[in-house]
Amino acid sequence: MSRLVHILRAGRLPYKRALKLQQTIANQLLQQANHAQDTNVQMPPYRNVLILTEHDPVYTIGIRTRGYDELEEQRLRTLGADFVRTNRGGLITFHGPGQLVAYPILDLKHFQPSVRWYVCHLEQTIIELCRRYGLRAQTTADTGVWIEDRKICALGIHASRYVTTHGLALNCNIDLSWFRHIIPCGLVGKSVTSLAQELNRPELNVESVTGEFLDCFRHKLECDLIPLEEECRKKLIDGL
Repeated sequence: MSRLVHILRAGRLPYKRALKLQQTIANQLLQQANHAQDTNVQMPPYRNVLILTEHDPVYTIGIRTRGYDELEEQRLRTLGADFVRTNRGGLITFHGPGQLVAYPILDLKHFQPSVRWYVCHLEQTIIELCRRYGLRAQTTADTGVWIEDRKICALGIHASRYVTTHGLALNCNIDLSWFRHIIPCGLVGKSVTSLAQELNRPELNVESVTGEFLDCFRHKLECDLIPLEEECRKKLIDGL
């Protein structure tokens, strides 16, 4: 089917390497779209890829950079985290161990050529996952997925000619103290939470949650998921 998505389990990656991986795959999908009718152009053995990873501690900021100049960048770096400026939507957030980070690199023309549709379905994926754990999650006027006024999942995407990059970060059992040094996503008076904290289950981790996430993603985006062939996965990772 056209809605076939290959799962690339990247393990734990520094943020900049994951960013390069996204860009490599996205560029290949764009070239694939441009040369769909050209039989002389060699195409990659996939048309959509879902990257699953964790990151070393890093603060990332999107296209809204208000309040985070070079002095703030240096302050955050002294905490032991990296700091990266990106082209995704949104303001500042934190990524680190214990957080399931998913980067769907999709050609939305194989799904629905609508960024609004795509964001809504990512949100619904996380809401359904939380429901399976007995948690009532929701969207609000603010980005992301929330449990009351506590953000459990950050979303920030970028799309170029309907090919998506960036994605979502679900807090499983991440050390939430990292968020105290910033105003996450620029939202004053709001807090951050995790599955482990909400359920009082510290044993919940990225590995144990990933299966449920994939099933929710498959269901909400109405796609087939298959692992990326190991040779292809290794070639992409080694090329970073």
